[in-house]
Amino acid sequence: MKIIDKLAWIEIRDQQILSTLSKGKTVYYLPGGKREPGESDATALIREIQEELSVDLLPESLQHLGNFEAQAHGHPEGVVVKMQCYTGDYQGELKASAEIESFAWLGYEDRSKVSPVDKIIFDWLHERQLL
Repeated sequence: MKIIDKLAWIEIRDQQILSTLSKGKTVYYLPGGKREPGESDATALIREIQEELSVDLLPESLQHLGNFEAQAHGHPEGVVVKMQCYTGDYQGELKASAEIESFAWLGYEDRSKVSPVDKIIFDWLHERQLL
């Protein structure tokens, strides 16, 4: 089994979650990405969110929400994505950049539009009446 280790930012407003659509992709993903060598979770997540959405996460506000895993979307069977999720405040105006084509606020009814690991996160948030 191969594991893809990723970080994600969970931003919820009015029971909708911020999701991103990368250029050339057909499903939404939670914003975030992979660590570069030597990066902490916070450093990597702050960098990824700045690259993808042009906002600055506030390091002191980051809180670990949970870890989730599922079959990686678009990869062969047995490739699993392990997603470590964080919440946190930000400053700036959300704007799609880098590989991100657009972003959207999705509700639980949009669950079919997201990757497998994000579906698990949607379910977890829905059970807690957050989504």
